[in-house]
Amino acid sequence: MSTVHTPQAVLDARDARPEAGAAPGPRDDGRGDDGALRRLLHDPLAVGAMAYIALVVVVGVFAPLIAPSSPSFVDLSQANTAPFSGGDFLLGGDSSGRDVFSRLLWATRGTLVACVIVLVVSTVIGVVGGLLAGYFRGRTEVVASWVADAIMALPGIVLLIALYTVIGPSIPTAMAVFGVLIAPANYRLVRAVVGQVRSELYIDAAKVSGLSDLRIVFRHVLTAVRAPILIQSGYVLAAGIGIQAGLEFLGLGNPSVPSWGGVLEQAFSAIYLNPQGVVAPAVVVSLTTLAFVLMGNALRDALQSTGRSRPVDADRVAEARAARVAPAADPEPDALVAVRSLSLGYPDGEGGVRSVVDGVDLVVHRGEIHGLVGESGSGKSQTAFAMLGLLPKDAVVLGGAVLFDGADLLGDAGAMRRARGTRIAYVPQEPMSNLDPTITIGRQLTLGLRAARPMPKAAARTHLLGLLARVGIADPEAVFDLYPHQISGGMAQRVLITGAIAGDPDLIVADEPTTALDVTVQADVLALLRELRDERGLGMVLVTHDLGVVADICDSVSVMRDGSIVEHQEVRSLFAAPEHPYTRELLSSTLDPEEA
Repeated sequence: MSTVHTPQAVLDARDARPEAGAAPGPRDDGRGDDGALRRLLHDPLAVGAMAYIALVVVVGVFAPLIAPSSPSFVDLSQANTAPFSGGDFLLGGDSSGRDVFSRLLWATRGTLVACVIVLVVSTVIGVVGGLLAGYFRGRTEVVASWVADAIMALPGIVLLIALYTVIGPSIPTAMAVFGVLIAPANYRLVRAVVGQVRSELYIDAAKVSGLSDLRIVFRHVLTAVRAPILIQSGYVLAAGIGIQAGLEFLGLGNPSVPSWGGVLEQAFSAIYLNPQGVVAPAVVVSLTTLAFVLMGNALRDALQSTGRSRPVDADRVAEARAARVAPAADPEPDALVAVRSLSLGYPDGEGGVRSVVDGVDLVVHRGEIHGLVGESGSGKSQTAFAMLGLLPKDAVVLGGAVLFDGADLLGDAGAMRRARGTRIAYVPQEPMSNLDPTITIGRQLTLGLRAARPMPKAAARTHLLGLLARVGIADPEAVFDLYPHQISGGMAQRVLITGAIAGDPDLIVADEPTTALDVTVQADVLALLRELRDERGLGMVLVTHDLGVVADICDSVSVMRDGSIVEHQEVRSLFAAPEHPYTRELLSSTLDPEEA
């Protein structure tokens, strides 16, 4: 039976280890989701676009009742009259004496029908093809992708013009063909989304429950592509408006049926006699196209973002700040970094601020590793980010200070810029996610080092190769030229530690540096951090939820809960005699029942 290493056992083992050398002296934000419809209704551009589109639809449906005259009514006395010239026709007359306003109203229905044809054809072909190819893969995907690529290679407008000689002046048929031509865009979009969804566990669960592949595709997978298709539909409708108007403008439509492009073509042919005549049809086409594009953008924002909330009210922020205690003078002038009365918040969506860190105080000295412990959401990472100047843009500093060698990093942006990379370094969690996959390890390290401390490339390379060897990488030369995907997680974490110490910092903030690593690799990384502390006299802030890690490496520890520090002690004292009930609860959940 394997032995469970409790924090107390780790402490005892730590005492038995020989010292490597004496240390030198001296984001659910909780705001919730308002819903896509509510976010649309709070977006002025979306409301304006929806209102205009609704107006166009009403006009298209009720054109026979709204239009002052029929589209074929002719009054030669109104030929080529300008808009708003005081004649019988509101928007003037075309070269044949027909009412431009009435013809635009009558043409709305045909334009909407043409756009719907494009949307339906492109959506049905693209979505069905993308669903099947993305889910079944293999030959289905190969054949479907080959067909899609072949269609995309066709010159669309040239093909539509050539088809005119075959299909004649039939705009609905031409728009159906155009729908086929743009279907590959939907196909590629859906295939990419389905390729990601098909590996989800709920898809496997559906298979195990006995559902057929087609039922899974159209009942489960299809729901994942609804939002992208809705967004894409706005752009397809806009493209349909432009293509339909363009074909009519080129004379490829039925001259007996009114259309926006046809009205524009008539006005353009008489532009020297009535220059203002092109304005009305051009504005109608442009506004409708713009409305569909804006609607697509609004749907994207509503369906793919966390939503827009009320702006933070300045008075409520000032009130929240006034309720906080101002930070007192630092009682430990020899401290490397001192966090004093730090309070942070985020917009609550109703104009106020919700506090996530409230009155945090902690001190780190040179050569000390300070553990910051707490459950997820306790505010420990937010505290660390405040020390690094990495708070999100919507974060609100409600009070407090981060004093680094006497300078307030929160209140002095210049001090923060000068400290980061040179005196303060960061070791993040999930090492493979924090390395750029497109450039080599050596180039990434070199860019970071030369940005912090300007030096020749050759000198930077020599310095970094020495550090890679120091952190335990056996063949630094080989690793220097590798890409992140070519190294293991443990090696990636050592690379990040190399980048952190390359600028010779005084303070390292490590945010869960061992979370994504195997147990044996975790032990190696912790030993490495301890050795670097002993060699360089570094101060460290170690953010973690693992009390075993705290017992193994930390000198002091602060326990956070609900944004506040509930207990601070030297690490051995905390494990031997925890004072706060929450600390005792954390320890009891970590220790073996027989030892608790």
